[in-house]
Amino acid sequence: MGIIIEAINLCKTYKMGEISIEVLRGVNFAVNQGEYVSLMGPSGSGKSTLLYLLGGLDKPTSGGIKLKGRELALMKDKEESEMRRREIGFVFQFYNLVPNLNLEENIMLPILLDGKKLKQYKNRLDEILELVGLSDRRRHTPRELSGGQQQRVAIARALVNDPDIILADEPTGNLDSKTGTEILELFKRINKEKGKTIVQVTHSHEAAQYGTRIINVKDGRVWE
Repeated sequence: MGIIIEAINLCKTYKMGEISIEVLRGVNFAVNQGEYVSLMGPSGSGKSTLLYLLGGLDKPTSGGIKLKGRELALMKDKEESEMRRREIGFVFQFYNLVPNLNLEENIMLPILLDGKKLKQYKNRLDEILELVGLSDRRRHTPRELSGGQQQRVAIARALVNDPDIILADEPTGNLDSKTGTEILELFKRINKEKGKTIVQVTHSHEAAQYGTRIINVKDGRVWE
């Protein structure tokens, strides 16, 4: 399978007044379509910054990123936003659900933002709810769900547009070990059964093992 994500001599520096903090230092690696890659490293290693750059949520100081062979830096803002919305699903540590919307409404938000009609996605919604094991909770609001269930909603939302890429930032970091394992098993299933390319950030050696490949991140550099 071909390369779907590529980081090319990626550097990121943040400035705090006169102080410059170099977070990423010449990062190079590629992810093939269908891989499940774990970016593993300690807190402050630059792994989350790297994930945000790969997803176009932040911009590098220098270097480049290619998604499906296209350079993000050469895209107009609207074009990049559309590609991010349609080609990438994001899963974050703290779920980022809208508290006054029910489960169905939270999952369908990307469809609404894309200007599509919800009726056309009813079968898709049913399929995703079955996949994440929440078919009986569709009318519940986030406050009526456990942490693990809320993360499943976030995963369902990431899948609703049928993106090729899932980017997950510490997806089990806010969960107990049993629930975290269930979420990782779900990611593994999504990778194998649906063929989604997954890049997850984790500081946990155990969580990293669920990936088919581990890339270590430390002091702004990567190695395998």
